[in-house]
Amino acid sequence: MAQAQGLGRRYMKAFLKGFFVAVPVTVTFLDRVACVARVEGVSMQPSLNPGGRQASDIVLLNHWSIRNYDIQRGDIVSLV
Repeated sequence: MAQAQGLGRRYMKAFLKGFFVAVPVTVTFLDRVACVARVEGVSMQPSLNPGGRQASDIVLLNHWSIRNYDIQRGDIVSLV
């Protein structure tokens, strides 16, 4: 019984270590490099959601290009 408690405590400690490392790394990646977003509605037709579909498109928002001012004519820019 005591050995099972020690084993459970060890797994919980390993989980918490991984959690406290993975969460900040993930948040930093999503904030600084890229994130995934869903585009809904007709405002971006015909480029996104062509043909008046009710389904939404999923896009990758590249934060890295914006930080390096690497924007070119024809790029779609998302503002919040």
